[in-house]
Parts: sequence; C-alpha cells; structure tokens
Amino acid sequence: MNHEREEKHIISTLVENHFGVLARVSGLLSSRGFNIDSLAVAETTDPDTSRMTIVTRGDERIIEQIIKQLYRLVDVIKVVDLAECPHVERELALIKIAADQEQRTAILQIVDVFRARTVDFSPQSITVEVTGDSRKIGAMTAMLEPFGIMEVARTGVVALSRELDGTSIHNAEKAA
Repeated sequence: MNHEREEKHIISTLVENHFGVLARVSGLLSSRGFNIDSLAVAETTDPDTSRMTIVTRGDERIIEQIIKQLYRLVDVIKVVDLAECPHVERELALIKIAADQEQRTAILQIVDVFRARTVDFSPQSITVEVTGDSRKIGAMTAMLEPFGIMEVARTGVVALSRELDGTSIHNAEKAA
C-alpha cells in the first residue's frame, strides 16, 4: 500500500523578466500533465527578475520532476520547494456577498472576526477583502456562504522563505 500522499507544494521560482516566460512555464507544466492550483508572478526588487509562486499538488517524485523540468528552461534562475523550509504564505481574496439591511450586521461581525475589511457597499451587497493563508480564506468563505456569495476573486498564493540565522534561500537571488 502506498502511503505517500499528494500534498500541496509551493514552488518559488526566480526567472528572468522576459516576454513569454510565464507562457513557457505554464505551458511546460500543463503539457506534461502537471496541474497548477495557483500561479502568481511579479517583478522582484530587481526589474530584470520576476518571482513566480506556483502552487501544485503531488508526491515527492512528481514535485522533483516539476523542479527538474523548470530548471530546463533557459529563463529560470532558481527553483525552491517551500514545503521543505519554513516560509510565510499569503493570499488575497475579494468576496462579494448578497446583503440586505437585516444581514449586514451579521456579515460585518464575520468580517471583523477574520480581520478582513469592507471595501464596497451597495444596497444589495457587501464586498470584503481578506488576506491570509488558504485555510483562513476558505474558512471565511464557508462562514459567508449562507448569506449568498455572489462572486469571489482570489490572487493565488504568494510566499517567501523565512530567514534563519540571517540567511534566506533567496538572499542572493541572482547569485544562485
């Protein structure tokens, strides 16, 4: 019996900030049958470098294959599976909830408990912004579901390794 489970992995990838890199990375993964749960990408402090945060699921063998495939791309500088080291992860979600006058107080109490914030009001709805890990966003969404969720937009996970003894796995981003 195989006890190895497909667990969530956050793969932090530093890439050259060139046209088409995002398409090459996502195309590489999808063409080989690897599913992407979320993908976030933006410039780092160096405008020539971008960080891609890829969330996927797989056992150790699958994640190793993904990392090897990513390193085959010319524009890839460094790839790290953050599941193997201490890290901080966050996601942002905007949630639009159906809300009449009677429901607003209860919705705002939930918003307060999750330390989220209201970003828009209309006569028929409230839109809230919540940041945190995926579990927090999922829990808040579940609490708001009985009111009627009209729309949800999520950024996907972004993550950074934690510093240990003053060093980080990405401290020298270009030197890697």
